[in-house]
Amino acid sequence: QVQLVESGGGLVQTGGSLRLSCVAPDRRLPFSSYAIGWFRKAPGKEREFAGAIRMGRTYYADSVKGRFTIVSDWGKNTVYLQMNNLEPADTAVYYCAAGLLWLPGKEDGEGFSSWGQGTQVIVSS
Repeated sequence: QVQLVESGGGLVQTGGSLRLSCVAPDRRLPFSSYAIGWFRKAPGKEREFAGAIRMGRTYYADSVKGRFTIVSDWGKNTVYLQMNNLEPADTAVYYCAAGLLWLPGKEDGEGFSSWGQGTQVIVSS
């Protein structure tokens, strides 16, 4: 199990930007060895895959492609989710997850064994 701490959520207007952070506080952890995924859950909806980074490559859901960018800073054990041109449909609790068994194309959470507590993003119209 990997402890993960998300931050950076908040309230933003349509078209605005936010940057979420996912930190693994244990500096002994080889964070870069893990696949790090970002998921989101809106009220009344199923959890949705937003994107992931694995072995230096990034992957995005179609719903966020071109607007969201995942950036890693392995020296800080941190992965960021830069969200631009936000829309009300992006309102959700955002979670990061870590796993050693995740494979590209799997968007149901399989392969991620550790999850953060989530950070709320609200996009007003």
